[in-house]
Amino acid sequence: MSVKSCEKVEKSQVALTIEVGSAEFEAAIEKAYQKMRKKINVPGFRPGKAPRKIIEGMYGAEVFFEEAINIAFPDAYEAAVKEQELQVVGYPTVEMVGDVTKEGFTFKATTPVYPEVTLGEYKGLSAPKDEVKVTAADVDDRLKQLSDRNTRLVSVDREAKEGDTAVIDFEGFLDGKPFDGGKGENHSLELGSHSFVPGFEEQVVGMKAGDEKDIDITFPEDYHADLAGKAVVFKVKVHEVKEKEVPELDDEFAKDVSEFDTLKELKADLKKKITEERQKDADRAFEDALMEQVAANITADIPDAMVETQARQFLDNFKMQIAQSGIPYDQYMKMTGMDEGKLLEDAKEPALRQVRMDLAVAAIIKAENLDATDEEVEAEFQKLAEQYSMDIEMVKKYLQADQVKDQLISQKAVAVVVDSATATKPEKKTTKKAAKKSEDDAEAAEGEEKPAKKSAAKKTTKKAEEAPAEKDAE
Repeated sequence: MSVKSCEKVEKSQVALTIEVGSAEFEAAIEKAYQKMRKKINVPGFRPGKAPRKIIEGMYGAEVFFEEAINIAFPDAYEAAVKEQELQVVGYPTVEMVGDVTKEGFTFKATTPVYPEVTLGEYKGLSAPKDEVKVTAADVDDRLKQLSDRNTRLVSVDREAKEGDTAVIDFEGFLDGKPFDGGKGENHSLELGSHSFVPGFEEQVVGMKAGDEKDIDITFPEDYHADLAGKAVVFKVKVHEVKEKEVPELDDEFAKDVSEFDTLKELKADLKKKITEERQKDADRAFEDALMEQVAANITADIPDAMVETQARQFLDNFKMQIAQSGIPYDQYMKMTGMDEGKLLEDAKEPALRQVRMDLAVAAIIKAENLDATDEEVEAEFQKLAEQYSMDIEMVKKYLQADQVKDQLISQKAVAVVVDSATATKPEKKTTKKAAKKSEDDAEAAEGEEKPAKKSAAKKTTKKAEEAPAEKDAE
């Protein structure tokens, strides 16, 4: 094999002109003969026993050329890529150059390669960052979630009302005949949850244990095709009515749901956790905003193959999520009417953003000469083991040291950007009502002689004086 030329072309591609010599091609022809001879019939010889010379005499010397080219190509291509030290990121397109003879052949392989990346600004950037605040209402909402998780359902001897859970048998009939999916036994239905077809739960309200009732329902026009717009009858029997028993939010509740002895201590801990969560969210959003700027600032001729590979990765991740939900991917696609080609096409834009981000991070790593030591990698393994309550050796079975090292180096690259950046106050969002009022005020002020700046200053001062201080959680 010899590389006749290596030329850069658009979209970060390289065109390699590669010659396969007579010795290499002869070896490939012999392999092609060994592979194909059993399928070639030659009078007077058992299948697979005819000599190569006999076969070539009958069918021509070119009989093995096509298969020999397929055999010779991969090795020749890989050797050329290695010789030219190319970082290939996709599959090549191949075309033959000239004729194929016993002396060999020449082909041209155009292959996408890792693009040259020029970093723009990546230090001293700025981005808005939310100020973290946690109010008493936020803590109360989290307390309510704890309360809801510890709420019990207790049986009651009365008519069901909204918010109760009714344990029911039901069966649906269309034109007097049962229909698929319309039957259930001992089903716990929370009234007001809107988990059943509209109108069903409302008619269960008022029933009590032992009651039976026919419920008339008309399915919505946008429902499943077989039932859309159809009038049906559900025969319903109530076995039990249960109401929620909500725990008192007191010190006993705190002891039951946490390691704290008092509600005050529990509230303080919740406020601390909410603050930490929101701080992480704010930090992550700030980091994302900065890295989007860095990615936008790079200059690179990105090959389509990189974007297509990333889009395919997004699709594979989506398939994995669907599988984890328990629904076969093909069935999900039929149910939703989705098309895989459309999914891939829609994934290209976010894929391009991700590729630009990856290129930017790699360029920072190179520019800053970043690395991670063996000690740092080991410390990260230990951190992961503690985080997931696993033995460190078990973590190492799931994660390769190189993976962890690459992740650490990438984190260092992001830190270079974040540590040198400035956080700014987010712009206040103007509601439609506020915007309309501003327009009305502006129109009203057009005929007035008062200076606009002075008027605005007075308004701002008055609002500041009247605004009540925000009440924080205790």
